[in-house]
Amino acid sequence: MEKIDTDVAIIGGGAAGLMCAQRLGHLGQRVLLLEHANRVGKKILMSGGGRCNFTNLRTSPEHFLSENPRFCISALARYTPADFVKMVKQHQISFHEKELGQLFCDDSSKQIVKMLLDECTSAGVSVMTQKSIDCIERTPQGFLLTGTEVKVQARVLVIATGGLSIPSMGASGFGYKIAEQFGHSILSTRAGLVPLTLSGSYQEQFCQLSGLALPVRASVGKISFENALLITHRGLSGPAILQISSYWQPGQNEPLVLNLLPAGAMALILQAKQQQGASLLIDWLAQLLPKRFAQRLAEVYPDIVPADRRLADLNKNAVVALANCLSDWPIVASGTEGYRTAEVTLGGVNTREIDSKSMQSKRVLGLYFIGEVLDVTGHLGGYNFQWAWASAVAAAEAIAA
Repeated sequence: MEKIDTDVAIIGGGAAGLMCAQRLGHLGQRVLLLEHANRVGKKILMSGGGRCNFTNLRTSPEHFLSENPRFCISALARYTPADFVKMVKQHQISFHEKELGQLFCDDSSKQIVKMLLDECTSAGVSVMTQKSIDCIERTPQGFLLTGTEVKVQARVLVIATGGLSIPSMGASGFGYKIAEQFGHSILSTRAGLVPLTLSGSYQEQFCQLSGLALPVRASVGKISFENALLITHRGLSGPAILQISSYWQPGQNEPLVLNLLPAGAMALILQAKQQQGASLLIDWLAQLLPKRFAQRLAEVYPDIVPADRRLADLNKNAVVALANCLSDWPIVASGTEGYRTAEVTLGGVNTREIDSKSMQSKRVLGLYFIGEVLDVTGHLGGYNFQWAWASAVAAAEAIAA
């Protein structure tokens, strides 16, 4: 069994772990990064359709969910999207802004993983893959880690194991077990940024439209997101649904509703009545919505969306009913696709037990938690990567200091 003595051991070779490792190495620390999978950065590689949405220029605390919403403020303020972009530019990685501040690689997400690994190499970081840790003990010198053919003595231990999302990439609850071992509480976890499933009549009405997309505003209570909706054979997906999924739970009081005409249904109907009165309602709807979707609405709600009626023949009550249907369409989801396809995990290590400036445990000196394992979850669009970078740098600088 290989025995290693190091200043800092990091468990988890994802975005946060790699970022923390290279930063610590450049700050003069001896660092060992341990990853149980056969390669590091798997989630980075598959993100953004293989182009890695590595940050968001609009990053601010209000784009994150947490039981302790102020926790993320310090780290995000001290390491910004501009700081990460600077490193990307230094490595001559070309990128572009897609929409809403989202930055993607022009070429491949492999470039981000290579950049972080190159930084680790130049900083003298040791990276070991296929090394599972079975036992962690507190010692007078710090922490003793025993695992697959390796025994590590480290002064400091950083947990960067991520959450439960996408288990096929190696996700597990190992980080939560470590936290509980050392006296930390875990806030209830669930899948976030995840497609919703439909069942019964709701699935029957729309599953045949699988693959169809349209712009909507999805809302739960006062929270809403305007983006694309994608109908799948099992339910609903697309950016608008993934975003709102983090705020929706089965059985909650606040219903999930879709505005199919975010530009303003009532105004559009009244304008059409005046300018296109001779047109059939279904023909007009097919100009604003995908034709198959408009036809299905007419089939499901024949009294509200009468396909054979002219716009000019709609009376005041009919206009109001139609506007309400199009702008406040209720969705009764049966659940989510779960961790299998979820981009993130909501909940995690209770941040009230972690120092927000250093990411160090308030219960055990020398123990740090960074990234998704913590109860901090970003919106869709690069925010979770920025949290990984920022929390990693906060921990690294505190450890080195």
